Amino acid sequence: MVDSVYDIDLEELKKQGIRGIIADLDNTLVPWRSCEIPCALEDWFCRVRNAGLKIAVVSNNSPSRVAEFSSRLGVTCIAKAVKPRRGAFRRIAADFGFAPQEMAVVGDQLFTDILGGNRSGMYTILVKPLSRHEFVGTKLVRLVERIFLRRLQKRQKQK
Repeated sequence: MVDSVYDIDLEELKKQGIRGIIADLDNTLVPWRSCEIPCALEDWFCRVRNAGLKIAVVSNNSPSRVAEFSSRLGVTCIAKAVKPRRGAFRRIAADFGFAPQEMAVVGDQLFTDILGGNRSGMYTILVKPLSRHEFVGTKLVRLVERIFLRRLQKRQKQK
């Protein structure tokens, strides 16, 4: 877990054998419903590429929204991914020519991004949501997520 994508140690990922990143869009890269791409995010994508890593966006959002961002950022994307199903994650890994264990998934939701990445055999990184504004269904799922996250944090403290 990290606060944001900007806190991900790209060199450490490479040391662990990671060659590609799959990132969620809403509340991971940009706030929910935001149409702006901050300069810091553009810089982060450049750092990812300069580190020799490939990157793609996988989102459950609409094709038009996801395509707009991916074309502006110059990355492969999959919309309507039906996360946590494994199909979109596996397809990106295959497109990149990488094994699942060579991929990292970055997202703000435990039961979509992280679960989907884990089910696909990929390294996962949970980030804090960028905004409190989100789809009403997501808000309900967040209540359950908090319970699981507290348990995980307690387990990690005990180690």
